[in-house]
Amino acid sequence: MTAALAAQPAMHPTAAERFFFDNNGYLLLEDFLPPDLTARLLVAVEKTIARRRPGYTREHPTAFKENLEGRNARIFHLLDEDPVFLEMLDYAPMMEYVHGLFNAQPHLHSTDVIYEVEKAPHHGLGWHMDGIQAGYRNLRPHIPFLQFKVGYYLSDMSQPDQGNLTLVPGSHKGYFEPDAADLRNPALFPGAVQVCGRPGSAFIFHNGLWHTGGPWTKPDGKRIVLYYGYEHPWMLACVEQWRYSKQFLASLPPEKRAFFHGFVFDPPEYRTL
Repeated sequence: MTAALAAQPAMHPTAAERFFFDNNGYLLLEDFLPPDLTARLLVAVEKTIARRRPGYTREHPTAFKENLEGRNARIFHLLDEDPVFLEMLDYAPMMEYVHGLFNAQPHLHSTDVIYEVEKAPHHGLGWHMDGIQAGYRNLRPHIPFLQFKVGYYLSDMSQPDQGNLTLVPGSHKGYFEPDAADLRNPALFPGAVQVCGRPGSAFIFHNGLWHTGGPWTKPDGKRIVLYYGYEHPWMLACVEQWRYSKQFLASLPPEKRAFFHGFVFDPPEYRTL
């Protein structure tokens, strides 16, 4: 980004978007990615899954156990797999939202893909909030805005009931957890909303928002979602930061290195933040 561009005020979030996000904890950005970029990302996802299936190993194992059984997959730590994944780390249109709603100097928290082309026996993680230590619950009554989660729909999620991101608007401000019986309700309890969008649509949400993968009753449903997580530069809440090889980290240009802590590099970089 040039100095001239950096000096210009961000077009997003608009006042209306900020009001909606602050009150509801999420935003849906329809048709956010151009079709050619959406197609490139889908190809990269499928190639990465194919590469990781047969006896895949990496120098530093992923922070979470990957799922590569059957036709469905869940994989992590994507930045070194394809240039397009690294490109999306600081995708300029999304950075306007990250900077405007979250932090002008975000750090990488996580990258992962959910690739589900058929209903799984145990679909999703169930209702939860994002974050270590059970969703930062020890910081109650109001859980701070510590992580900024970005999701990109790479399959057609314009219809509900195919595992769509499902959330409770405004629940990031709640003092109490939902009723345990409601959390087990497969039909969704009052107030829960399924987020629907066409391929290339993006959504963002607060780490304290109650969410889950929604019901899956659509017979030809398909859920392919690419996730990027960001955190404040003074945090280190996920080990993806140091799960990449020294060679990959050394190859990063300055604008990408800014998303990592200076100590992951060799030699370490002094940072003011």
